[in-house]
Amino acid sequence: MSFIGHEAIRERFNKSIKNSALSHAHLIIGDDGIGKSILAKDFAVKILGREECRDYVDIVNYKPKKGSFGVDEVREIISEVNKKPYEGDKKVIIIYDGNKLTTQAQNALLKTIEEPPKGVYMILLCESTELILDTIKSRCQIHKLSPLSLEEMENFIEKNYEALDEKVKKTLLAFSEGIPGRVQKFLEDKSFEEVRNIVLDMLKDINKRDEKIIIEYEQRFTQYNDKEEEILSTIVSFVRDIIVYKEIENLSMIINGDKIDDIKDLSNLMSYKKLKAIVGVVDDTRKNFKSNTNSSMTFNVMLISLLEV
Repeated sequence: MSFIGHEAIRERFNKSIKNSALSHAHLIIGDDGIGKSILAKDFAVKILGREECRDYVDIVNYKPKKGSFGVDEVREIISEVNKKPYEGDKKVIIIYDGNKLTTQAQNALLKTIEEPPKGVYMILLCESTELILDTIKSRCQIHKLSPLSLEEMENFIEKNYEALDEKVKKTLLAFSEGIPGRVQKFLEDKSFEEVRNIVLDMLKDINKRDEKIIIEYEQRFTQYNDKEEEILSTIVSFVRDIIVYKEIENLSMIINGDKIDDIKDLSNLMSYKKLKAIVGVVDDTRKNFKSNTNSSMTFNVMLISLLEV
């Protein structure tokens, strides 16, 4: 994939390297799919003083093996930090899903971020700073990634996907909302399309007020492990489109343009009051997921609530 966008951040980073004024700790913030991982690798390669963007032994990646980063995982990271670089005099540690670092893990990592060994640089990737301790943030240079412009997204689609129908391109531009990863997911991730279809089925079926659908959709949703947020975001995306269609019937404003017939049908079945209530249920479900790791139970509660709206 070609690297497109975030020019100002990349230029500022390059200038810091050129002036020998680069911070030893960086926090890259942005939505899933916006390019955090690609930017982190680009940063890491430049820190090592390399030209070719490929894997290097002195770029070490850490991703959570389960739902959160705990103290044990941080101890492993600290152990790696204290090992000397293999190929040169610099090493870069990239920590993915920084929001999954527990408070205890962040505190355990704090001293290392504050005073890493000479030549060691750390890059944390997070979707938001909400769960990151102020003490961590204050010791990092923060790079906040904004959605790409319409022109940049058109460029991204043109460079990476050939021979797309104009209608598909239009749908992609609306659906992506400036986030390249959503284009990739839309075109390449089979499970993503399955989730979208299941959500549409559910939105139609909750109008029947049949309690049998609770178990059916609980089972259908829970088969997609670690895609809870994707499911909730998809529900909100379709509800938003239904509201827009009911208000102005302007197809150019619809995000899920490839599902317009379903959106039209649902606009006739659902009132504004019901649609707004669904968004409220999704918001509550997001909060429940933060405090409850049992997906099946959380989806069960959500579906019961959706039948009641």
